[in-house]
Amino acid sequence: MAFFVLLKCLPAALLLLSICASPAAAGRKLVSGATTPTSSSMAERHEQWMAQHGRVYKDAAEKARRLSIFQSNVEFIESFNKEGKHKYWLATNQFTDLTNEEFKATHTGFRKTAAAAATVKGFRYENFTAPSSMDWRKRGAVTPIKDQGQCGCCWAFSAVAAMEGITKLTTGKLISLSEQELVDCDVHGEDQGCEGGLMDDAFEFIIKNGGLTTEAKYPYGGVDGTCRSPTSAAAAISGYEDVPANDEGALMKAVANQPVSVAIDAGGSGFQHYGGGVFSGECGTELDHGVTAVGYGKASDGSKYWVVKNSWGRTWGEKGYIRMERDVEAEEGLCGIAMEASYPTAS
Repeated sequence: MAFFVLLKCLPAALLLLSICASPAAAGRKLVSGATTPTSSSMAERHEQWMAQHGRVYKDAAEKARRLSIFQSNVEFIESFNKEGKHKYWLATNQFTDLTNEEFKATHTGFRKTAAAAATVKGFRYENFTAPSSMDWRKRGAVTPIKDQGQCGCCWAFSAVAAMEGITKLTTGKLISLSEQELVDCDVHGEDQGCEGGLMDDAFEFIIKNGGLTTEAKYPYGGVDGTCRSPTSAAAAISGYEDVPANDEGALMKAVANQPVSVAIDAGGSGFQHYGGGVFSGECGTELDHGVTAVGYGKASDGSKYWVVKNSWGRTWGEKGYIRMERDVEAEEGLCGIAMEASYPTAS
């Protein structure tokens, strides 16, 4: 059982209208460049970026402040890429007008929960010999990238993606299931909709609820709503298991058999601006974001990686995915990916 609650976003109004972080709080290398003159070409790039991402600011002062942050981030991105010594590259995305502190405050974060005794459910893939690569996208077990927006329910997207995978594997049908049903209805334990939750607790709810309905019948709204119960279940699970902690080999065995819910530390500036390649950047083990491991492989340069499905839309990373370095020295895995992994089971 995971012992943390995953959070993500503050209301969009706070993001666009009233975030007032000081330059000192802007984070390493992402300090607002208020003292740096803004070129007309940078202003034009910012205008194009605003149009692309539908960004609107409350007044001219806020726009000027966001332009300054945008310029600092673009300079950081271009400087990083010019170094030419990394396995991955950075790019502008929907987070480019945020300082790293703002990004972490609105798209990461967790609050500790009382540690409960983990229930021993076994690990069914212990004796499995994993192939050298796997990609569940190519096997039709992964739905298109979704976007949780300004709601801290990454836990729901992670759990649903894993459930969509096992449903495909057991029934032959790929069904887009409802995250909103979890957000609205799974609110009587640690899971609290847009305020955060746990993948294992989501699996517990789904079992007790008799499954989840489709996204089409219970569409995502990006806010906490009133539970529309009962619903007709389109898919169900019979249980779930935790992957042995701090063991990338065990995680590989699990991912070789089905998509797996994982938690990572996603608050770093490299993660914020990730554009593509095998991510090997700096990150810790302060787990704050729920995602889904849907494969693994090896790049042409020999770098081993995990294929991770995120829930920040297709404009982030590799069309919504990130490849994260695999088999690192730390037993927890890069960004703690091997610390709190679990997967649903189905009869």
